[in-house]
Amino acid sequence: MHGTLATMMRPTPISSALRILVPVKRTIDYAVKIRVASDGKGVDTNVKHAMNPFDEIAVEEAVRLREKHKEAVSKITAVSAGPAKSADVLRTALAMGADDAIHVEIPDNSLGGPLEPLAVSKILQAVIKKAGEEEEVGLVIMGKQAIDDDASQTGQMLAARLDWPQATFASKLEFLGKLEKGEEVQITREVDGGLGIVKTTLPFVMTTDLRLNEPRYASLPNIMKAKKKPFKKYSLKDLGLEEDAKPRLEVLKVAEPPKREGGAKVEDVDALVGKLKELGRI
Repeated sequence: MHGTLATMMRPTPISSALRILVPVKRTIDYAVKIRVASDGKGVDTNVKHAMNPFDEIAVEEAVRLREKHKEAVSKITAVSAGPAKSADVLRTALAMGADDAIHVEIPDNSLGGPLEPLAVSKILQAVIKKAGEEEEVGLVIMGKQAIDDDASQTGQMLAARLDWPQATFASKLEFLGKLEKGEEVQITREVDGGLGIVKTTLPFVMTTDLRLNEPRYASLPNIMKAKKKPFKKYSLKDLGLEEDAKPRLEVLKVAEPPKREGGAKVEDVDALVGKLKELGRI
């Protein structure tokens, strides 16, 4: 063609099927007795680690959704940010039923402190954007909190950054229509007074509570199959987040709670009242 410049662009693939992203975190195993580290600024991490229990529930819910709606869920992607050992929990997620994994590798002590919820939300936002180059993410299911910091902030921050609706502390998930963008979803969630029901539309961010489901154990055949599933690695530089991931808080001191003193027995109510008066409680 004379005098004409033809430009070819590859459009982002658009699929009516739902791609689910499940963030998972490597934490100290819930059964391990926590001990304060020798420097008094953290806990001893030279112990057994495992996937954060709330994240196990998130993986299980994503897998159950795919089992129930086989044609509607196209892919389950597990993602984790942390040191090389974080790959262990991604392998566990793959063995439970996730299709592929993304590891944002951050070498130990490279940030000068632990990853904070704001930094994790920025990392997940960048991962969702990168993943969208292949296939758009339509649902994020993640644990309501990690049992190491108990922050319970990442899901809310991610929803705000994506400008998506959020449904936190979910104990039941029901799709009222198809698993497609714009379709209505009903979530039963744990609240202080009991249960609350909210409705929203896809895409959205959901955080899981303990009563949502009971995670399955990964079988040996599935553990072997997990070794062959796609596993991508990114660095903070790849995501343009080298500075954004640095901690904004400094831990000054970590200490064990004071040991509880033994109680005392009294003979009757009068003796109890007298003891309380003696201690200045009444």
